[in-house]
Amino acid sequence: MDRQWNDKIFNVAEAGFETLALEIFEFQYERNAVYRAFCDALGRNPQTVTSLASIPFLPVGFFKTHVITTTAFQPAVVFESSGTTGMVNSRHLVRDTGIYEESFEKGFERVYGPVKDLVIIGLLPSYLERANSSLVYMVDKLIARSRKPDSGFYLHNTDKLAATLQRLELEKKRSVLIGVTFALLDFAGSFPMPLAHCMIMETGGMKGRRQEMIRAEVQSILQHAFTLSSVHSEYGMTELLSQAYSTGGGRFNCPPWMKVLIREEEDPLSIRLSPPPGAAVISGAVNIIDLANIYSCSFIATDDAAKMYSDGRFEILGRLDNSDLRGCSLLTI
Repeated sequence: MDRQWNDKIFNVAEAGFETLALEIFEFQYERNAVYRAFCDALGRNPQTVTSLASIPFLPVGFFKTHVITTTAFQPAVVFESSGTTGMVNSRHLVRDTGIYEESFEKGFERVYGPVKDLVIIGLLPSYLERANSSLVYMVDKLIARSRKPDSGFYLHNTDKLAATLQRLELEKKRSVLIGVTFALLDFAGSFPMPLAHCMIMETGGMKGRRQEMIRAEVQSILQHAFTLSSVHSEYGMTELLSQAYSTGGGRFNCPPWMKVLIREEEDPLSIRLSPPPGAAVISGAVNIIDLANIYSCSFIATDDAAKMYSDGRFEILGRLDNSDLRGCSLLTI
């Protein structure tokens, strides 16, 4: 990884975000053949693109049908999305895992503090059972960096997980239980217990294991089962190297090098960076700028719908009509 890009991306300030995003747009236009062809089809190029709203956002489905790389390289890892049988999965070729690790560790620690001070527990059965999951990669590295003997994955041994959480509570040790939604609900049904020192973080995901539920309903069940005032959430996807987090209520914050924009569903080139003056919220489809995607594409038009609030936080409303189901989808309306 070019340290010059690393330093620019992870030290970007709000005032410099647009300038850096436009610099990365020019770099990717020049060095990413698929993205350049897409931009050319729209009549957009570095001479005509002068603001965030004028940058072309590549539809996320291109990661299923094309190889999306900026510069030529042999990937250090290829992340692949989850999906139901018969679906074509997205593939994200990562030139250097170092930038992914720097992105997720810095993003996580901005919200939760040093990883070394936490016990990190993963309850991700459907993800552990397949290869090339970016979520498993992230949680595995967080587990290793916590350096706590109780940190680890729990696949099907939920009895041991319950005993571990009970002991950690008695020892008053801070922990984070990161789980796919259906597994957290199953665990809550079998092992309800008060958790004063553990944060529950759901990553979304029913994958046909349960009937789809709205996020508020899921969080209410988990709050009741574990006597929690709030349930945390992670928003990420295979096609991104950065994540947004919610510390309760399903409203997400991005790290400084990531930004969510709202586009009109009927007019995908109409982009809004924030609610208009006097409005508290806007709704539409989600576009994401992830500067950490320096060697794939930093400008992604997702298949998610969302609300954006005047404070910059956003709330995922679910999938757009006619979009493929994803393993990490979770309705919130």
